[in-house]
Amino acid sequence: MRSLLEFVRKGNDLKVTVIVTLKADVLDPEGEAIRKVSRSLGYEAVEGVRQGKFFEINIEGGTEQEAKSLAEDLAEKFLANPVIEDYRVERVEL
Repeated sequence: MRSLLEFVRKGNDLKVTVIVTLKADVLDPEGEAIRKVSRSLGYEAVEGVRQGKFFEINIEGGTEQEAKSLAEDLAEKFLANPVIEDYRVERVEL
């Protein structure tokens, strides 16, 4: 894994999107509250809601694969709590 300093020296800007959600077997009281309010407002088709976190990370330099690896490393180390959350890298953009 390259250090952040090595990315900066290359001079290319990349944007990576990371989505963090609760694991399927973890209760989501906020999602349930959103579902109930949605239905009380007349949105009867709303069957379930899972809430999460959305991160856009701007990375200077590196290739798309290196940016994805850096984002995965950030997610594993501190963006997501691996005990109760899953994460996924959604996209890498120039």
